[in-house]
Amino acid sequence: MAALFISDLHLAEARPQIARLYFDFLDRTVKGRAEDLYILGDLFEYWIGDEDLDMTFNRDAAAALRVVADAGTHVWLMHGNRDFLLGSRFCEAAGATLLQDTLLLDVYGTPTLLMHGDTLCTDDHAYQEFRRTVRDPQWQRSFLALPVETRRQQAQAVRSVSEAGKQIKSEKIMDVNSSAVDKAFRNHAYPRLIHGHTHRPAHHRLQVDGRTCERWVLQDWYLDGGYLQCDSTGCQVFSLKLT
Repeated sequence: MAALFISDLHLAEARPQIARLYFDFLDRTVKGRAEDLYILGDLFEYWIGDEDLDMTFNRDAAAALRVVADAGTHVWLMHGNRDFLLGSRFCEAAGATLLQDTLLLDVYGTPTLLMHGDTLCTDDHAYQEFRRTVRDPQWQRSFLALPVETRRQQAQAVRSVSEAGKQIKSEKIMDVNSSAVDKAFRNHAYPRLIHGHTHRPAHHRLQVDGRTCERWVLQDWYLDGGYLQCDSTGCQVFSLKLT
């Protein structure tokens, strides 16, 4: 048995190949085989509230997780920067438990810090200001009070602005800040760190205050997919290819 970690799938009806890869991964790799599945944010391209479950595609994505949960795998879910409005209705439909971002836990004997990863990108000041706004409970209550179609239009507009902004931002600004990474290790007793968000999959070994640490960056699911598997022997990356 092992724990599996994924993030940044950005599931959307407009990307059917990735959706098929997701369903196949749950059925062939996770169900009945993994002890835990951790989804560290951005399972969906966007989420305007749990009314999104009324859409067949989203309902099917949740139901596939419920099948995995009913087969004995613990499904854990963390908000990302695209799907931070996933709520209790979705978690119930998916058989998932919502996790706080950031979370320290024991993974087969190794202290492991889990994050979506966007809070580490402190050089992107515009994004951090946006994040503070949309994570404010009062803002979320006001947004969720809007008609569903209005919310959907606003979410799509924000996506367009975000994609345009990426074209003019430097690669360095959109990556993690090394001081923020060091601080995360110091604040949580120098554990292993696993996160997504940056779309720069890698395994980093680094020294923080004379201690050897490791940072795993999860793969996004755009051209293909992948996951990190951790057990008592350590962690290993596995790729998932479109067929």
